[in-house]
Amino acid sequence: MKRLLVVFFLLSSAAVFAQQLGPLTVDKIMRDPKWMGVAPTNIQWDENSKTIYFNWNPQKMENDGLFQISTLKKNPEKVGDDIRRNLERGTLTYSRDRSKILFERNGDIVVKNILNGLETALVTTVEREANAAFSKDESKVIFQRGDNLYSVGIDKGNFIQLSNFTRTRSRPAAPVTKQDEWLRKDQLNEFDIIKKKDADRNNAEKKSKEDAVKRPKEFYLDERSTVNSIRISPDERYIVFRVSKNPEGNKNIIVPNYVTASGYTEDINGRTKVGNTLPTFESYVYDITRDSIYLISTKEIPGIKDLPDYVKDYPEQLAERTKKNEDRKVSISGPFWNSDGSNAVVTVTSLDNKDRWIMKLDPGSGRLSLLDRQRDEAWIGGPGINSFNGGSLGWIDNNTFYFQSEASGYSHLYTVNVNTNLKKQLTAGKFEVQTLRLSNDKKSFYFTGNIEHPGITHLYRIPVAGGEPVKITSMRGGNEVSISPDEKWLAIRYSYANKPWELFLQENKPGAKAEQITNSLSEEFKSYPWKDPELVSFKNRFGSDVYARIYKPQKADPSKPAVLFVHGAGYLQNVHYWWSQYFREYMFNNLLSDMGYTVIDVDYTGSSGYGRDHRTGIYRHMGGKDLSDHVDAVKLLVEKYGVNPANVGLYGGSYGGFITLMGLFTEPEVFKSGAGLRSVTDWAHYNHGYTSNILNEPYTDEKSYKKSSPIYFAEGLKGNLLMAHGMVDVNVNFQDIVRLSQRLIELKKDNWELAVYPVEDHAFTEPSSWTDEYKRILKLFETTLKTK
Repeated sequence: MKRLLVVFFLLSSAAVFAQQLGPLTVDKIMRDPKWMGVAPTNIQWDENSKTIYFNWNPQKMENDGLFQISTLKKNPEKVGDDIRRNLERGTLTYSRDRSKILFERNGDIVVKNILNGLETALVTTVEREANAAFSKDESKVIFQRGDNLYSVGIDKGNFIQLSNFTRTRSRPAAPVTKQDEWLRKDQLNEFDIIKKKDADRNNAEKKSKEDAVKRPKEFYLDERSTVNSIRISPDERYIVFRVSKNPEGNKNIIVPNYVTASGYTEDINGRTKVGNTLPTFESYVYDITRDSIYLISTKEIPGIKDLPDYVKDYPEQLAERTKKNEDRKVSISGPFWNSDGSNAVVTVTSLDNKDRWIMKLDPGSGRLSLLDRQRDEAWIGGPGINSFNGGSLGWIDNNTFYFQSEASGYSHLYTVNVNTNLKKQLTAGKFEVQTLRLSNDKKSFYFTGNIEHPGITHLYRIPVAGGEPVKITSMRGGNEVSISPDEKWLAIRYSYANKPWELFLQENKPGAKAEQITNSLSEEFKSYPWKDPELVSFKNRFGSDVYARIYKPQKADPSKPAVLFVHGAGYLQNVHYWWSQYFREYMFNNLLSDMGYTVIDVDYTGSSGYGRDHRTGIYRHMGGKDLSDHVDAVKLLVEKYGVNPANVGLYGGSYGGFITLMGLFTEPEVFKSGAGLRSVTDWAHYNHGYTSNILNEPYTDEKSYKKSSPIYFAEGLKGNLLMAHGMVDVNVNFQDIVRLSQRLIELKKDNWELAVYPVEDHAFTEPSSWTDEYKRILKLFETTLKTK
């Protein structure tokens, strides 16, 4: 018995020891992330406001499972595939009394009675139906199939086609010559039988027209045109739609894929490059009563001919564009109809993204009148503002429209009376309204914002007339809130800087306690004391506040080295009190700190969460203020944290890789070593939507591209450079790093290396690739920064 107890003790000790992470290594932290535990995702309320569904994987299975809890029974239970299939229904639309929901499942339109749970499939076809909505009196459902709009009765009767977008033109009749017309008249005069047949045919055609079902007016779409944003007015008189026409002659990038099942190199069709010709957009109104289609006029939009300020740097271009005096190209989103259809609002965005207009639409004439204009000489953006579908906006009542704007320097909530044009700002301060929702009774707004600190988000409520926001959540960190349909409960995905996301449940009341539902973390992950980085702010050389988080080593290496991690995307926030999406880099920064490095992570100029000026501070010069913020951060490390300025490195991916290259090429006395991962090396080779906002276009603003692209500064490399890139990267193409490599070869630089990853796209997926990449980064820093 004693021997059995000893054996049991040894086995138990081994099991406990196996759960201990121990000293961090690259191999450990770059494993399949399931080793950490799998956080809950895809939070979804059932329409009864009693059940929450979410994806989760506590057993670390190959795929996440679907789990449920209720507001009464809070222990997660795994549910079967039948429930999963029933939940696959896209966006829910509620009836006014919230007794029914409308949704799309597997391409079919379904209405469900919430009280008895009965579902009725209104349309069941092999084609896909989408964008379903109740009609004004809720006796019908209006939906889109293919290019066209249809309606069907709730009782599945009275199926009607409302629009007639077609790609087949009716063939015109052959022209009739004067000779043919003379012969026809002569035949009618000579033969009674022909007169009789002609009269019978005319009578039959007349009766056929009288008996025929009236069809919607035809609108022809050619092979380069697509129709979208098809919206019908509540009274079903007007259909407003947008037609986009793709340009001819644009070239797409080809990405070769070398490791394939066929054994042959296969081509992946990619995107275009910045500056390629854009699609053009026109919006129309179809007046069903008048059976007439007409264009929405944009010529009278205030400032439609305004040129951006940057063209003043190009006198010839300015003279030419001034002489042409052309209207700028725009895209119209909407309309957004009020409940009774008496008012319609659209948003108009200039394709150069310098202007966003909110305008009232007169559907009877197609004319627009101004409600609000936001002009930005950099580019329009910010939370809830810039969206192909308009952003966060809608109606409070039949006369009051709400929207978000950066007019104050931060994205805030505004209302406008569409009859008097009276505007009102509802929120104000040095914070951003990041998500927005109007309450069911339309008396309050719910919004998430970073009022307390740029790196803390909470849910707030504010009356639609304005007032002091009331904070509802209380946990310090990141709160991703899903409000129940009846607005009585909050499902909160919460995390802290060193604690990944978990699901919490809370009553929708200020001060109510949030109850933790899931416990996702593995014992192995919990066994390590993950650092809670110190969040600091400092003034950059321009006097602006820059936020950073610092990992201080318990025992600094004698060489006092430091590493800067540079987050990607540019417009992204990584200095905050919630769990970082860069969780691998977070763990790697812990490893570096354990090894004696001081690590800093900066929300440099261009990052999100800090308002308009910070967002657009990189306009026309990427590698300007965003890079100098990192140089200023090094100064902070030296002066306050005792870092040796001779032993500073940096690393990052995508935009972070770009900054790494610019740092080594243009600030070689500051940065001794760097690892640039999936880096942009020449902005003229990146995509249009992102790059043109910041640098305009290469052929219109060449100066911006020349001073923003690392390839033009490669001769400045003095330190130690590691570059890593996936060969099937369809975002920042492998061609980028190949071109820079050739440039370095021609410059006869020998202090760089390139690591390639044949099966990886922009975001690596294979643990072996992550491990190889970060072992190389660690080796770079260990061999070059730990010198006295």
